[in-house]
Amino acid sequence: MQKPSIPKGTRDFSPEEMAKRNYIFNTIREVYHLYGFQQIETPAMENLSTLMGKYGDEGDKLLFKILNSGDCLSGISDEELLERNPARFASKACEKGLRYDLTVPFARYVVQHRNEINFPFKRYQIQPVWRADRPQKGRYREFYQCDSDVVGSDSLINEVELIQIMDEVFRRFGIRVSIKMNNRKILSGIAEILGESEKIVDITVAIDKLDKIGLAKVNEELQAKGLSEKAIEQLQPIILLSGTNHEKIEQLRTILAESEIGLKGVEELNFILDRLQYVSLTSGLELDLTLARGLNYYTGAIFEVKALDVQIGSITGGGRYDNLTGVFGMEGVSGVGVSFGADRIFDVLNQLQLYPKDALLTTQLLFVNFGNKEEAWLLPQIARLRAAGIRTELYPEAVKMKKQMSYADAKKIPYVAIAGENEIVQNKINLKNMITGEQKLIIIEDLLTGSCFSF
Repeated sequence: MQKPSIPKGTRDFSPEEMAKRNYIFNTIREVYHLYGFQQIETPAMENLSTLMGKYGDEGDKLLFKILNSGDCLSGISDEELLERNPARFASKACEKGLRYDLTVPFARYVVQHRNEINFPFKRYQIQPVWRADRPQKGRYREFYQCDSDVVGSDSLINEVELIQIMDEVFRRFGIRVSIKMNNRKILSGIAEILGESEKIVDITVAIDKLDKIGLAKVNEELQAKGLSEKAIEQLQPIILLSGTNHEKIEQLRTILAESEIGLKGVEELNFILDRLQYVSLTSGLELDLTLARGLNYYTGAIFEVKALDVQIGSITGGGRYDNLTGVFGMEGVSGVGVSFGADRIFDVLNQLQLYPKDALLTTQLLFVNFGNKEEAWLLPQIARLRAAGIRTELYPEAVKMKKQMSYADAKKIPYVAIAGENEIVQNKINLKNMITGEQKLIIIEDLLTGSCFSF
């Protein structure tokens, strides 16, 4: 008999892990609410016509496609089956796919519900996404994203606020991060001055890998994509641009002097940096020209957040997309958003042991069960405690005390209440501190006020 298992790149989460994950989701949710974002949800699966062609060729390959229900082979000839062409087979046998991210489904939502939405529309979404990627440390096939987007506004104040949101979320988590920022218009301008405008996607996909594979490998990839030696040589000082953010802005104004779109990108970044002078950020903000965010739909500012104390990939990313809803027939709607990678944040908080103790929300108090008579006395007392917000359990069976105490230890319940025949006569309980082993006789009112939980 085959042992039960789960697919590679997916995970089960224990009660303790779920408490940690909910701490992450709730922290992000609270910050989103501070900035006026409202929650929506979309289905796990979308029509493939919604998803395909939105993530570039590399993204399309990572889409999980769902076989049509019923006879998925109807309409496929024997010749086509023998041809063994996966892409052609999928185009006929699959009409739906699991969502790859939350941004494209959101764009579909905006177009579909345009008459019900007030613009600018600020939404957040906390749901799982799926990618047929090769599983590795920090990379999963099923993972949660926590997105916030603003659509229907061209204002760069939205970018300023999203940077503040990223900064505030990681300040609350206690994770030291670097927020990296670039602009796709600058990357387009660089491709233009290199005389390689038609290779903008190849250039951005390659330089986005600089951190992972190094400069030499990036240059090899650019060469393989057909970039001239001269263009690759011209690109080196641009990729390795150094100095403060404002010094980089000034250098870029010179480098991109002949590119209208490049200069527009420079001015957009300059505006964001200027406005951020009026607020204080805990995290460092760095203008990084190697940041490309491989997805094709970004058109303006792009962001990525890296943890400073843990070796892991990007833990948050996003940017401006001016034309995403256009592919669904709704032109002229600009949007900007960021996505928090909850699973990677979970790993970072675990490695750095940054979860606050009260985040785990374990049971605070367990009542020992001695039998029917004691249950009858305890149930109304426990109801009062729960009404007062004290997380309380009654052990369900009158088994040996040792077994009940072991249960409290296993669940890390800090206090055990013992109310046998003698205690009930006195209308009191014996409260045991499971950490110190200390025990004292108290009245139920002391539990209700919480005053006895400190010994």
